[in-house]
Formats: sequence, structure tokens, C-alpha cells
Amino acid sequence: MIAYVTVGADDIVKAERFYSAFLPSLGYRLEEYHGDLSYILPAEPGQSSVQPDFYVKSPFNGQCASAGNGVMVAFQARSQKQVRDLHAAALVAGGSDDGQPGFRASYGPHFYVGYLRDPQGNKVALFSSDPNEPGRDG
Repeated sequence: MIAYVTVGADDIVKAERFYSAFLPSLGYRLEEYHGDLSYILPAEPGQSSVQPDFYVKSPFNGQCASAGNGVMVAFQARSQKQVRDLHAAALVAGGSDDGQPGFRASYGPHFYVGYLRDPQGNKVALFSSDPNEPGRDG
């Protein structure tokens, strides 16, 4: 079980604008902690926390944040429409397109995905794979 994922950011304000454009729609709430961002999935009272958390932080070593080559965080959306809507919202909020929403030939017939880069350059995917929605093959 993955407990949390962290990406680095040099500009927390830009990062908050970008991630807050879509993570609340996926059920995350924002908690600020020591100037960094913690996106948490709420749990019912008396139940253990829901994971994974998603953190955006300035690097602890004080050096510039950098995006990893081949590193990506994927968030599951409820539908293909939500993938399109959240991808568009993230672009307006300072992200850059790294692959328009749609089907990809190398994945299953219902895997619908859009790719983004956050303002720091971290790669993010928004996807849906609902077999009850139209698939790539018709």
C-alpha cells in the first residue's frame, strides 16, 4: 500500500493553483503544513485514513526542485468527461499539456488518459478506465 506521494516545487503558490484545479474534484482536500501542500483523502470519523496522500513540498535540502525523467503520478477520474474537464482546468491553472485526453493504442480499449506537466515540470496523468463507457474500438 502506498501511503503518500511527494513532488517537489520551487513555487508553492503556482503548485497550489495547479493541483487545486483538479484534486478537490477527485475527493482530495487541501491542508497546508509549514508552507507546504498536503492533499488528503478524507476518512469517515472513527475510520483509518484513506491513502495515498499527495504532498507538494519545497526540497528539504534547500536545492531547486526537479522533475524526474520517467516519473509520473496518475490520478483516477470517474469518467472520460471528468478527465477532459480536469485536464482543461489544470491547463488554465498553469499546467502544460503533455498529451491531450484520449485513448492510447498501447493500453487497454477503455483506458482514457490525458497527460500534463505541473508548473515545476512534474508529469501528471488523469485517467479513466470504466468498461461501461465507450471504448477505443467503438
